[in-house]
Amino acid sequence: MDPDLLQFSPGAYLAPAVDWLNKNFHPFFDAVTKLIEAVLGGIEAVLLYPPPYATIAVAALLAAFFVSVRVSVVTAISLVFCLLAGFWTASMQTLALVTVAVIISVSIAFPLGILASRYKKFEAGIRPVLDIMQTVPPWVYLIPAVMIFSLGRVPAIIATIVYGIPPMLRLTTLAFNQVPKDLLELGHATGTSPRSILFKIEIPSATPTLLVGLNQCILLSLAMVVLAGLVGAGGLGAEVTRGLTRMEMGLGLRAGLSIVAVAILLDRVSRGVLQRRQRPGKAA
Repeated sequence: MDPDLLQFSPGAYLAPAVDWLNKNFHPFFDAVTKLIEAVLGGIEAVLLYPPPYATIAVAALLAAFFVSVRVSVVTAISLVFCLLAGFWTASMQTLALVTVAVIISVSIAFPLGILASRYKKFEAGIRPVLDIMQTVPPWVYLIPAVMIFSLGRVPAIIATIVYGIPPMLRLTTLAFNQVPKDLLELGHATGTSPRSILFKIEIPSATPTLLVGLNQCILLSLAMVVLAGLVGAGGLGAEVTRGLTRMEMGLGLRAGLSIVAVAILLDRVSRGVLQRRQRPGKAA
């Protein structure tokens, strides 16, 4: 028997499908590209237009006002480190890309996670899909994204969104499944509307696990941004790639630590904002 007959190549079926999408939906993909570029460009312009120390001061003041003084100090230290490491522009580009990617990932994963916690058949149906999404090597997501959107930041953010959805979706489902049944029964017994039960009982009870999901989404998005440097996404990922190709340990280490600083910044601010909303009047 010919060994070739036993081989299976998914690419032989997926490549024509991608070509068909490019041919028939090019205006749509072009519109998506322009929208994402406009959003990223706007955020980067806001972050990069003022002098770096002015941006750091404003960010620290906003963190102190909306979260706490402790988070404000962490914000200032993280941004100052990125500046002193020599990667201010790259750090702001990465911050903009990851922020947009995480917001979109959470916006998709959160409602789907609630649906999965409500309908077990839906949860059972998406579980294999999530398993595959989390098992496939992350750089594989860049291949179809680049084939459709070409090189640049757009395929990077699309791949980052896809890679960030599974952990947030899984942990959202887990969080709502862990809400104490007696609280839900009490809400139904008192005639509380489903909307009020969701926002006043379920979400507050699920917040600790939701924060874990948000943290995982941020970390995985940052990991994907590093790989996205291979497709011309710029930012700190490009600096890590440059350090690797040139075998410059100092460059790669500085860029890697800057990514850590951005990760700490995003995690502490997002965590603090959510905790502050759950406990108004108290510092996170």
